[in-house]
Amino acid sequence: MAAVLDSVRAFFAPTTFAIDAENPSDVVARENLLDRVMGAGRRKKSSEKIRRNRVPAEGLALVARDRDGHVIGSVRLWNIEAGVNDEGTPIDALLLGPLAVAPHHGGKGIGSALMRAAILEAKKRGHGAVLLVGDAAYYERFGFFAEKARHLVMPGPFERSRLLALELTEGWLDGAAGMIVPSGRMLAGAPLRRAA
Repeated sequence: MAAVLDSVRAFFAPTTFAIDAENPSDVVARENLLDRVMGAGRRKKSSEKIRRNRVPAEGLALVARDRDGHVIGSVRLWNIEAGVNDEGTPIDALLLGPLAVAPHHGGKGIGSALMRAAILEAKKRGHGAVLLVGDAAYYERFGFFAEKARHLVMPGPFERSRLLALELTEGWLDGAAGMIVPSGRMLAGAPLRRAA
């Protein structure tokens, strides 16, 4: 019911934000927003292990800005391999997250607008699937379900029911099984792991 009310409020609310590509000057505002919304523990999540020391997928770091240009929302997508298919070939995909909206801007449709923009841009760029860890009741409206991710695992602890997937190309995740691992570019100056 809350999701329905939020949708109605967002429909009638005047547009007070714009979706834009994230730029380097947004980094501090984005990190402050994520700390406020998700808390310091956000850096210990399994998804963060995949994102650590990586660059978001090309063109898939978006922000919502208020009328004054301040960052009030953020979403980023990351290159991953979503396990392997039946032939043992790694499956290229994206990991979405985190999605965050400043608390005083909640209920205006900003999170939904960021999600739709991110999904549309991922599809335009030829990506086949997007995975995320989140609340199924919220993300199902965008087409994310646990079924296609049922044989995938995250590094570290995660809640099975919260690992969700959206195929942008039908059948992309057929047979997907195994560990989700990062595959995107490393940040400049990121420490390299040495082989044991």
